[in-house]
Amino acid sequence: MTDETAASPTAPLSVDEVLAGMPAGMGALSDKMGITLLEVSADRVVATMPVEGNTQPYGLLHGGASVVLAETLGSMGSAVHAHPDKLSVGVDINATHHRAATDGIVTGVATAVHLGRSMTTYDVVITDERGKRVCTSRITCSLIPRERFSL
Repeated sequence: MTDETAASPTAPLSVDEVLAGMPAGMGALSDKMGITLLEVSADRVVATMPVEGNTQPYGLLHGGASVVLAETLGSMGSAVHAHPDKLSVGVDINATHHRAATDGIVTGVATAVHLGRSMTTYDVVITDERGKRVCTSRITCSLIPRERFSL
């Protein structure tokens, strides 16, 4: 790694490097939802999630499951941006559900909108296997100094 790459706050890390820095990986909820992290940097985070097991009573992908995926992606990107001096905590999320997904895998792509010293914001687009947009979300995270947490 060159000095230029090391100094870049958005230099890509491997998925394993990012997860190794998290006390509980992506967390128990992400594990239960079947979320698989594929790509992670402060600028862009990509993950997949199965529809099966994450549906509401009518067999459609649960809107809350889409929000869990979106929050996971935005939080992971924010955590990479905040590392090593700060931790990220979600403070706002919204979602618009465009179409139903009934089977297969959905893919979420979080793209940084703002990477500041005390706050980050990500747009998250979730699509089905045909590339059709299922959900659009926006998440904002606050960056808190590590010493304020007892992990």
